[in-house]
Amino acid sequence: MLSLGAVLLFAGQDGISKSLSMVYPAVLVVWARFVVQTVLTGVVYMPTMGLSILRTSRWRQQLLRALCMLAASLCFVGGLRYVPVGEATAVVYLSPLLVVAYSARVLREKIGLGQWVAAICGFVGVLMIVRPGSALFTPAVLFPIAASGAMAAYQVLTRQVLAADNPVASNFITSIICLAILSALVPLFWVTPTLGACLMVVALGGIAMTGHMLLTYAYRTTSVARLAPFTYTQIVFASLIGFLFFGHVPDQATLAGMGVIILSGLGLVLWQRR
Repeated sequence: MLSLGAVLLFAGQDGISKSLSMVYPAVLVVWARFVVQTVLTGVVYMPTMGLSILRTSRWRQQLLRALCMLAASLCFVGGLRYVPVGEATAVVYLSPLLVVAYSARVLREKIGLGQWVAAICGFVGVLMIVRPGSALFTPAVLFPIAASGAMAAYQVLTRQVLAADNPVASNFITSIICLAILSALVPLFWVTPTLGACLMVVALGGIAMTGHMLLTYAYRTTSVARLAPFTYTQIVFASLIGFLFFGHVPDQATLAGMGVIILSGLGLVLWQRR
């Protein structure tokens, strides 16, 4: 239930991000989210962790990890301006499958045939969504595709840093680095938000932090492999939000592509549990 609650919140976060991205630049939206998220994380964890929340033995990997998160966030939110939230979420969920290729290349892990088959099938699912002739066959779809690649690299780097660093500290360091970079860029894209937009941003940061906390507590009681199938329900939740709030209904081929991505991800999980 915790993992389902987390992915539902993440889908809601994407819906709010899409609403904001239709009016405000992606840099401003992502910056505002990191402001709220960083402040809330500090308020919740610093009283008990103190300065250890900034402690790491792997600054190089932490910096690369933060840059990947920043790239993924900017590309995803930038793409939401043009791509329906359900389809964008489905494309980004190619990232666990891309981790297979990254792991073979970067971590030198031995990858089984089943893992390669799952990764290839997931790519086929993306092609079904962005196929020639579809409404999504535009340059804008490159944004969620790029976000997927950056998120895959982020996940690989996360595996490296968590072997030595505290997960809360790692997430806080990522937020601090992203916020610092975006704070230098945001004056170039500044648009004064309305009161309603400010309230949406506060909700966005609160939802993001709460979702990550729920997922963290879920991981404490259940293995990642067991929780992974539930995370794919975010595609369903995101599509439902796209329908209810933006009036978008995916066509049959797009729904089939989403299904292929979900099944490929579940197949990958089952193979890794062998």
